Amino acid sequence: MTFATTQRRSEENRISPVFWVLLATLGTSGWAVASGFGNARFGVFLFVVAGWMVSLCLHEYAHARTAMHSGDITIGTKGYLTLNPFKYAHTLLSFVLPVIFVIMGGIGLPGGAVYIERHRIQGRLKHSLISAAGPLVNVVCGIALLVLVNSGVFDDPSLPAQYQGHDLVVSAFPSALGFLAFLQVSAALLNLLPVPGLDGYGILEPWLSYKARRAVAPFAPYGMLAVFVIFWQTGASRWFSDLVFRIIHLFGVSDAYPVVGQFLFRFWEN
Repeated sequence: MTFATTQRRSEENRISPVFWVLLATLGTSGWAVASGFGNARFGVFLFVVAGWMVSLCLHEYAHARTAMHSGDITIGTKGYLTLNPFKYAHTLLSFVLPVIFVIMGGIGLPGGAVYIERHRIQGRLKHSLISAAGPLVNVVCGIALLVLVNSGVFDDPSLPAQYQGHDLVVSAFPSALGFLAFLQVSAALLNLLPVPGLDGYGILEPWLSYKARRAVAPFAPYGMLAVFVIFWQTGASRWFSDLVFRIIHLFGVSDAYPVVGQFLFRFWEN
């Protein structure tokens, strides 16, 4: 009985082959871009998409792991701890749409969360921490990437990024890192908005009155859609991008890195 229980827990925590494939794609494309092997723009595209999906997996994993330690013992049986994107409750919301948003507009719009049995968890602070765990992953990833770019260790004057045959001021690989950092920072900020359906509201919700939560609940499924519409139909996206760049500047990173990184990422243009 003990052996069966131990084996089951081991399987619940075993990293999925899908995640290993994402890591392999991230590492291989990163090496290709850094070494100048193959088509740089397509390499940057693969690197950013793979890196973005890895961070999404880690984002959802953080929600799930925190929920498990807070009292939801069903997390493991749902497969949330395997880092398999196909195990999450809303694969479309959690992974497909965020990748499409990156391709369309270059902003790290957050996706859906794992399904957590909240009734098993006692204490408002625990509920808030579960919601905060995901955006914290994006914060950590963003800081790590910006530190790497600022270090200059990946800048290679002999491998400058190119535009229509002209050499640019930065190399392709640190530019890819800069764009991926831009996505992480934007995802963290957007996720922390107190909008129903986003993690920011999840942090706040346990501290609201029962009446307020009931009033807001019908709008939760449309929170992310509302953010998407506002960003693409108003000037909010420009204001938001300026805010993200200001944060990037705090780490001593020039606009050139994420800007060139996004240009290289969109290999189907120009």
